[in-house]
Amino acid sequence: MKFFVDTAEIDQIRELNDLGMVDGVTTNPSLIKKSGRDIIEVTKEICEMVSGPVSAEVTSTDADTMIAEGRRLVEIAPNITVKVPLTWDGLKACKTLSSEGTMVNVTLCFSANQALLAAKAGASFISPFIGRLDDINLDGLELIENIRTIYDNYGFETEILAASVRTANHVSECALIGADVVTAPPTVIKSLANHPLTDKGLAAFLADIADTGQKIL
Repeated sequence: MKFFVDTAEIDQIRELNDLGMVDGVTTNPSLIKKSGRDIIEVTKEICEMVSGPVSAEVTSTDADTMIAEGRRLVEIAPNITVKVPLTWDGLKACKTLSSEGTMVNVTLCFSANQALLAAKAGASFISPFIGRLDDINLDGLELIENIRTIYDNYGFETEILAASVRTANHVSECALIGADVVTAPPTVIKSLANHPLTDKGLAAFLADIADTGQKIL
């Protein structure tokens, strides 16, 4: 499974990228606002650092302007993926941009029917939002499973990019279901290394070696 990091913070991306933990990056207007950076400037810097797809989101809602914004965004770097919302206008923009050879990430997906439409419109990625469904007492992971089944039934090549990922369990469950990609904040990706038994075992090993008085260096 590919790991995309969901942030526009350069230092956080660099740390994970240096460890080989970044296959791509997703951004959105909220993350750009949080970074305090100019959207074009920060997106260009991310694209220069990361070789995989970098999702940059349009800021309009009508198809014609989304298409124009998408064409402007792809001028930044060849690894730009234009991110459009899962609306009817967003699907129109997706169809046009994907027909031009542009990678498109259709975001804010909350149903299997929406995911089916995105695949038929030529989306490179579909972004179902797990955590936001969980917030309203629906099963976000069930949506990932349903989309996986539909895409496999008909051979759609659109990649399932699990988004709104909030926990380590979300990541492992998405991997078991067969999501192609998971995008998560840096804190969630780093939390995958945590386990209380690892901490307990390490403490015991360190105590034992300390008792011997030995050191490697």
